Amino acid sequence: MSRSSLAVVGTDTGVGKTVVTAGLVGRLHAAGVDARAIKPVQTGYPPDDDAGWVAEACDTARAATCIERLAPPLAPAVAAREAGRTLSYPTIRSGCERALASADVGVVEGIGGLRVPLTADREVVDLAADLGVSTVVVARSGLGTLNHTALTVEALERRAVGVRAVVLNGFEGETVAERTNPNALERMLDVPVYTLPSADLSDPRTAIDLVRNHLPELTLGRSSG
Repeated sequence: MSRSSLAVVGTDTGVGKTVVTAGLVGRLHAAGVDARAIKPVQTGYPPDDDAGWVAEACDTARAATCIERLAPPLAPAVAAREAGRTLSYPTIRSGCERALASADVGVVEGIGGLRVPLTADREVVDLAADLGVSTVVVARSGLGTLNHTALTVEALERRAVGVRAVVLNGFEGETVAERTNPNALERMLDVPVYTLPSADLSDPRTAIDLVRNHLPELTLGRSSG
């Protein structure tokens, strides 16, 4: 797989991983790079369809793929149990590896946070480590994010997974916590910290401009690990 491939992981669910994934993949497509988003497992499907959202943002089905889909809006292992199915970690891992190998740059989008149960015996962090990709960590901007973000980065580094950057999503700078969190995290973690403002994302294509305009220095070529 490309050395530039990475995983976009989060401190929690709903923090903006799909927006960052779509923006990165779309920006690469616009530059003529064959990039692909890879969703290992989609729960809550439908209506939740992260890979479909990325494909719509990039105006091409080739921009994204999903390995497994489950209807219950729960952690993958729990959703599979509720749906009477069994998720195979080797199948998920090999599916991700094939998708990464078939693109110039692959962007694996995580599910919830790192300790979310992916299968009966594996978590999201296991997949990131086994795929050998570095990561971008997406987190909330406000009060409480210092602890959640630092613990997420620590968990990745403990598994020898490189962290290229932290993105604080939904940043408005309206509170003291928001305004001071970026510098505090850079001191705590020694990785670049970027901010991404809230935006109307009713049109998925706006994610590309959002990332291009606000994360211009976030490239796919560096890692701290």
